[in-house]
Amino acid sequence: MALQLWETLKEAIVAYTGLSPATFFTLLALLVAIYHVISGLFGSSDNHQTPRNMEEMQPLAPPVQLGEITEDELKQYDGTDSTKPLLMAIKGQIYDVSQSRMFYGPGGPYALFAGKDASRALAKMSFEDKDLTGDISGLGPFEIDALQDWEYKFMSKYVTVGTIKKAETDGEATAETTKAAEDIPSESSAVKSEETSTNAEAKQE
Repeated sequence: MALQLWETLKEAIVAYTGLSPATFFTLLALLVAIYHVISGLFGSSDNHQTPRNMEEMQPLAPPVQLGEITEDELKQYDGTDSTKPLLMAIKGQIYDVSQSRMFYGPGGPYALFAGKDASRALAKMSFEDKDLTGDISGLGPFEIDALQDWEYKFMSKYVTVGTIKKAETDGEATAETTKAAEDIPSESSAVKSEETSTNAEAKQE
């Protein structure tokens, strides 16, 4: 019975495929092997991507309010330290852009803006180091409008976590020193006043 079925199967293979039974089964085995190889490749790819996807889906830490910091302190938040938030500033306002790390983080197209006040660079759409500053003096009306658009975008999308402490200019420092000097009586004036009082008492005697 089994032999008869085998003969019938061979005849069917030859009739429908035009191949000999040996050739047919060889091709069938190759197809099965190819299927397993391809399945293995896609399976391993999925396994490798799963942890990465899980990592990307991890919720971001809530923004931390920093208050007023200097520009040098802001540089510590340029994304090189993955344990710190990713920050950048516009017009002295510091924003947490950690949710857009693919753009502002290391390797991103705007990575050079991170950890800096990039007001001038954004206004001019410049990627030059000399424009990576918060100084917006001398900008034209179109550049001011462009900067305003960037500021509105950041205000609506990101959380403000602090401000940049303004550096003290030489004029301001001099004025404060002068004011302090005026508020504190000089030692020579005090001595002179004491001498005058002593002389007046001597004349009265």
